[in-house]
Amino acid sequence: MEQLQNQTVRLATWNIRKCVGLDRRRDPHRVARTIAELEADVVVLQEADKRLGSRPAALTRDIVETETDMLPADAGGHEASIGFHGNAVLLAPGLGVKTRHSVHLPGVEPRGALILDIEGKISMRVVAVHLGLMRSSRRAQLATIRERLTALPDRPTVVLGDFNEWSERRGLEPLTGFDVHAPGRSFHAARPIAALDRIAINDTFELRDAAVVENARTRVASDHLPVWADLQTTTSISS
Repeated sequence: MEQLQNQTVRLATWNIRKCVGLDRRRDPHRVARTIAELEADVVVLQEADKRLGSRPAALTRDIVETETDMLPADAGGHEASIGFHGNAVLLAPGLGVKTRHSVHLPGVEPRGALILDIEGKISMRVVAVHLGLMRSSRRAQLATIRERLTALPDRPTVVLGDFNEWSERRGLEPLTGFDVHAPGRSFHAARPIAALDRIAINDTFELRDAAVVENARTRVASDHLPVWADLQTTTSISS
């Protein structure tokens, strides 16, 4: 016999700018403390790795493990990195990755998306993105992601990250079937004027609450402010 169970999950996204704050200090501990305070089940990070050489992690695994109760999901990169094209996903205890797809995206700049099927408290698919600076690239990147998702089995799905899109209406057309939410203005951290960081959900989710985290620490820790959303889904369980 199957029953319906309502479940709520908190997701957050933050472009941490390789842990370099507006005070020009690289301070991963400051970033990790902020992540811990989000109290999220899943945190998606952009620019989690440095750009040069072997792209070592700017926010290292040991700092994540020491200062939060989360663990970086395996992004399929080398040992020095926690991300794929800088996209990293942190998971709360009790959550694990069932499958992973690393997707190279088209566009002028090197970009990628990380697709993780997560199991545990809730079964869901998380797509971590950091889209390009040009709208034509962003459209092509979203179209590639949408095509990849269409080929996968249906699952509650969230696409979240730094969309780099300044318009509220243009540039996100490939995300048909998704509701795209911008919790608020998250860029620039010193004077927020644009809602670049967004969360797109398919029709298995309902948005319950969402916000931008703006305080003394987040206004200096990066050039983006973190955003979070509480989502609710109804899933079938066997009894």
